[in-house]
Amino acid sequence: MAKTREIKSRIRAVGNIQRITRTMQMIATARFQAASGRVAASRPFSRKIGELVAELSSSTGGVDHPLLRAPDPATHRHLLLVLTSNRGLCGAYNANVLRKAFNQIRTWREAGQQYDVEVVGKKGLASMRFTSTPVARFLAHFGDKPEYAEVERLADEYMAWFSEGHYDSVRVAYMSFVSSSRQVPEVLQLLPAEAPTGEGAGEQAKNESNTGAAGAGAVEYDFSPEPRQLLDELLPMTVRVRLFQCFNEAVVSEHVARMVAMKSATDAAKKLGRNLTLQYNRARQAAITTELSEIVSGAAGVE
Repeated sequence: MAKTREIKSRIRAVGNIQRITRTMQMIATARFQAASGRVAASRPFSRKIGELVAELSSSTGGVDHPLLRAPDPATHRHLLLVLTSNRGLCGAYNANVLRKAFNQIRTWREAGQQYDVEVVGKKGLASMRFTSTPVARFLAHFGDKPEYAEVERLADEYMAWFSEGHYDSVRVAYMSFVSSSRQVPEVLQLLPAEAPTGEGAGEQAKNESNTGAAGAGAVEYDFSPEPRQLLDELLPMTVRVRLFQCFNEAVVSEHVARMVAMKSATDAAKKLGRNLTLQYNRARQAAITTELSEIVSGAAGVE
């Protein structure tokens, strides 16, 4: 009886866990649908404004701008912003982003470069402390739904520091959202500003714009107002929009990872519950058989 009671207690515990993971999966699915809508709505604007700046700078034979070139002389110091989650239970999401960030840090160390690391998300902060990596600033005010005004203030700080020559580059380590079945960890160079590249969102933007790229390169434009004045307006906006896009894609990738992880946990709990139920039935049958045998033996002894 003790064994059956123990198995029955485990069945109840597994059932409770299964209900929790199923609920978390449903919440993550709802949040993913809302966040993916924001990413889909902002991605065309982010891509087009980047293409406009690239076309503007190339069509004029190259316009010199503080946000387009590294400081001279070089400071040999870089800034890395790492976007992670505040909560766990999202599979290898944080591990993949942090692995990419540590690879970038290792590259700077091997090259004898100095660096500052800023972190968004408690999981990233805990990992940095565990590896004894110094954190210049922990940005705790960004939640599951980052506001553009907050990201804009952060981007303005980075542009001011870069323009004043404090850093040679500003980069962002985050999870790029390609599709619901594919998310790619990336280190995006935010400053000096450059055309989107890489395996994730940059590759998707490049593939989407291949249709019109061939004819657009041969077109000459007359700009009004002057290209430098246009860049003074468009370049800061491009940096803000790209940083905001990084935050949005990191959030939607986190929800996807948690949705998948919780589905796997729910399926595993369901399978374990079936196995425990089978064990319980076998143990109960064995106990009943033992009791019947004892009854029959006792009756035979009385006779």
